[in-house]
Amino acid sequence: MRIGVVELDTSHPQNWIPIERKLGHEVIGVWDEGAIRPRGFVEEFARDLGVPRVFRSLEEMIPEIDCAILHSCNWDIHVERSRPFVHAGIPVLIDKPIAGKVRDLEQLREWVRNSARICGGSSLRFCRESCDWWARPVEERGTPMTAICGCGTDEFNYGIHAYALLSSVMGPGIQSVQHLCGEEQRRIAVTWGDGRMGILVIGTNGVCLPFHGTIVTEKSVTQYQVDSSRIYESLLRAVLPYLAGETDTPPVPFDALIEPELCAIAALRSRKQGGRVVLLSELPDDDEGYDGAAFAAEYRTIRNPKGE
Repeated sequence: MRIGVVELDTSHPQNWIPIERKLGHEVIGVWDEGAIRPRGFVEEFARDLGVPRVFRSLEEMIPEIDCAILHSCNWDIHVERSRPFVHAGIPVLIDKPIAGKVRDLEQLREWVRNSARICGGSSLRFCRESCDWWARPVEERGTPMTAICGCGTDEFNYGIHAYALLSSVMGPGIQSVQHLCGEEQRRIAVTWGDGRMGILVIGTNGVCLPFHGTIVTEKSVTQYQVDSSRIYESLLRAVLPYLAGETDTPPVPFDALIEPELCAIAALRSRKQGGRVVLLSELPDDDEGYDGAAFAAEYRTIRNPKGE
């Protein structure tokens, strides 16, 4: 499969490309708007990673690729970046978070319902620790009745990993979310339609915490820390066969795929409304959600402190 890389905002492109090649795919070229990185970075990146082409537009990239991978840290532009590829019938992998607003998630859902192939989100959905746990015989592990998952970084850009980890453990079917307490380190209750509940702990108390999970079943209690060195390959092994057309079955149904983002938006709404229980079904399309442009502006000061 011929891959085109769109945006070089984060460290993910340089970490993913060797894995994509290892899995038998060809990275044809890159395109970057220059919103985050300094002038000349895209050419330097292509040279260092051995990527043959730097495209001058998405339109120039489209006829040359079989799949687009989006790495913009501004999740508010993910829909617009995806649009030309979707309209051209090209599968899209959207790096996390998929989107920070309900209306954007609904647009992506509509495209998928009309046969677009779209995957993405947090790599922790496919982390080896959760997959190995699910692979154990149900007679041994039991059925997840509750779980606690967390990470110690920001609320959404990295916090989405905790939502995805909880979703991978407990499965789809989330009904409601409630912000319980906390500012620097937030506690969030997530309830499924069948009455099961999970707890998220997201944020820091002055230190960076690892991705972690605790799964409680009728038979056992399992605790683990995610090995971050393996998560990118786990994600790409899970999603690239579907995007390459090797299978018609997505690794995760799209409605389940976007539940972590919807949960995060509902948690923010709950916090703003004093801890009210928020149903995912009541989230309005015009909910302001998370501001991707504001995050990108802050992120730019880290990646390009001289403003070049």
